[in-house]
Amino acid sequence: MTMWVFGYGSLLWNPGFEFEEKRIASLPGWHRSFCMRSIHHRGTVKQPGLVLALDAMAEAQCQGLALSVAPHRQAETLEYLRERELVSSAYLEKTLDITLSDGRRVEAVTYVIDPHHVQYCHLDLEEQAQIIATAVGGRGPNTDYLHNTASHLIELGIQDEELDWLSARVRELTSS
Repeated sequence: MTMWVFGYGSLLWNPGFEFEEKRIASLPGWHRSFCMRSIHHRGTVKQPGLVLALDAMAEAQCQGLALSVAPHRQAETLEYLRERELVSSAYLEKTLDITLSDGRRVEAVTYVIDPHHVQYCHLDLEEQAQIIATAVGGRGPNTDYLHNTASHLIELGIQDEELDWLSARVRELTSS
C-alpha cells in the first residue's frame, strides 16, 4: 500500500527522500504558520529563528504537496522523516486525511505543531519578519528557509498571502 507524506514547508523544496508521485493537495482544519521557534535548524537557543508548522484552525485549509512513497521505501522514509522533523518534539506526527488535486482522498503522514510545546509561539507578521531577517541555525539563514518556501509555493501555483508578505518584508529588512 502506498504511503503519502504531506509537505507544506521545506518538504516542498527539499523532501530528502525518494517519492513516486507528487500532487498538489489540501488539508482541511490546519493553517501554515511560522508558529514554531527554531533552536536547531534555523536559529539557536540564544537566538531562535522561526519555521513553519501546521497550526489547527477550524475554518482553515492548507494547500501543499502530497508525495507518495513506494511500499519498499516506507520504513526508511519514516525513519528519515522522524529524525528530521521530531528533533525537538515540537512537531507531532499525525496521519491526516487530505484531498489530492485529482480528487482522490488519501491519508498522509503529516507533521503538526504541538500547541503545548515550549517552542510554539503566536506572533504577528512584523515580529515574524524581524526574527526571520536575522536568525541563523545549523541549516543556514532563516531567510533562505522563508524565501525557498515562498518561491516554491508560487511555482506550484499555491497562494499564501502571509508568506508572500513575509518574503517581501524580509527582503526590505535585509536589503540595507
